[in-house]
Amino acid sequence: MTTPRNETNDAIASAARAEAAPSVDTVVDAEAETPVDARQAAINEAKEIATVVAVALALVLILRTILFQPFTIPSASMEPNFYQGDYIIVSKWNYGVSKYSLPIALPVIKGRLFNHQATRGDVVVFKLPSNPKVDYIKRVIGLPGDRIQVRHDQLYVNGQAVPFTVMGSVAANDSPGGQATLQREFLPDGRAHLMQDMVQDGRADDTEEFTVPMGNYFVMGDNRDNSLDSRFSPYDTSEPGVGFVPEENLEGRAIFILMSWKEGSSIWKPWTWLNFKWDRFFKGVQ
Repeated sequence: MTTPRNETNDAIASAARAEAAPSVDTVVDAEAETPVDARQAAINEAKEIATVVAVALALVLILRTILFQPFTIPSASMEPNFYQGDYIIVSKWNYGVSKYSLPIALPVIKGRLFNHQATRGDVVVFKLPSNPKVDYIKRVIGLPGDRIQVRHDQLYVNGQAVPFTVMGSVAANDSPGGQATLQREFLPDGRAHLMQDMVQDGRADDTEEFTVPMGNYFVMGDNRDNSLDSRFSPYDTSEPGVGFVPEENLEGRAIFILMSWKEGSSIWKPWTWLNFKWDRFFKGVQ
């Protein structure tokens, strides 16, 4: 017996096979979109990286402009507390903002914004008044209105002798005898710091009495016999000094020594890059 053909069942089976078969058009379209998606993903990733870099650079600029900045010690004028090769960190927010505390001096800023007076005994980095392109580091000894004088190697502030104690001797390459007297000086406001005296009756051991103008500071180096500071006139043609330092010239206060390199080390001498003075890493500032 011949089984009659069921056309309805055949139609349903054909439709099922058609649905189960892969769509050639769909597969081809999906493969064609893949390069486009990859390019878009690469563009998005590049944008994300650029955003991260821009934010990082902005944060670095803000930190360097307002908060902290590194400096290197170029001379022996602040021994025995700072030595050539010391790499120090300076806090820039203590005294407010001036055109000299910014990476680029802006002439529109006059004086200091959010000004806070320096404290006697602060170690400050400032722009040299006679040449603002040069950075100096000294210790604040005289505040606005103070009277400062040195008599027979003794510091006087407002007519009162500043006491000190002799701690012993220390090696000093810039001393005629290779040695200096190590002293601890006690400033009127109660702060104390180390200093060194190399010669008796030096040319800065007896000075006139200086009256610090308002808005200015009187600064001195801790290496008293080897420091061109406020005791010396900036108009001295033989050895120009600092004179009084206007408050707007202050860049910041030294807060600690980050690291230090031995004498003779240089960025231009790669073989000296690891010549560290390990005992001077992360030292605080007196």
